[in-house]
Amino acid sequence: MKAYKFIEASHQDGVALIELNRPAQYNALNRTMVHEIVDAMETFDGDEKVQVIVITGKGRAFSAGADIDEMAGDDPIRLELLNQFAEWDRLSLIKKPIIGAVKGFVFGGGFELALSCDLLIAASGTEFSFPEVNLGVMPGAGGTQRLTKIVGRTKALEWLWNGTRISTESAFQHGLINRVVYPELLMEETMKTARFIANQAPLSIRYIKDAVNKAVDYSLYEGMQYERKNFYLLFASEDQKEGMNAFIEKRKPEFKGR
Repeated sequence: MKAYKFIEASHQDGVALIELNRPAQYNALNRTMVHEIVDAMETFDGDEKVQVIVITGKGRAFSAGADIDEMAGDDPIRLELLNQFAEWDRLSLIKKPIIGAVKGFVFGGGFELALSCDLLIAASGTEFSFPEVNLGVMPGAGGTQRLTKIVGRTKALEWLWNGTRISTESAFQHGLINRVVYPELLMEETMKTARFIANQAPLSIRYIKDAVNKAVDYSLYEGMQYERKNFYLLFASEDQKEGMNAFIEKRKPEFKGR
């Protein structure tokens, strides 16, 4: 794996780990860091040795948001030419499961990065927020869209308009996170979950993610047609034959992702 400036990336036993590594800045996301995150994600997505991607932050926070010093002098033309959010769009194209292990502050762009994950495990005491309104701006990397699809229009507006700090309890109650764990157990529990998923049939995991993502935007009928297509496709895989034969023979299947 290549060396990065603002993140660390590694993989072992089918699980890749991306660690945001600007702890002195509470892992504030500058443009280079976002580029590195997307590059690492895409590299792991294409690596046959990796089945699941975990992302977390070093130090006391997952990420306190965008690097305001970098953005303060921007103007609309510069932002349009930079087209910086195009890289965020590529996160939506990652086919493998992404699990976020979050703690401390999950603010602004850090919250948007967390919402780009498929599963979120949070340390108790973690706070989530979109504070952009306090800076005279708004989320721009999918925050208003992803938050609304999860919690609904009125709650999203309340939180976005007020820049509310959302507790782990409230985040769990509204379906933003999957589980709350003690801080000292965050990575242990996250890696346990990641390893379990990594041992499942890789193509099944990939096509399930694909179908569930379509369910967010499709009508029920359209989604069911898409689900059916993926179901049929899996019967062309070696893993389907292995899985069903193993069930009949009462043994553990050995999936190969083919």
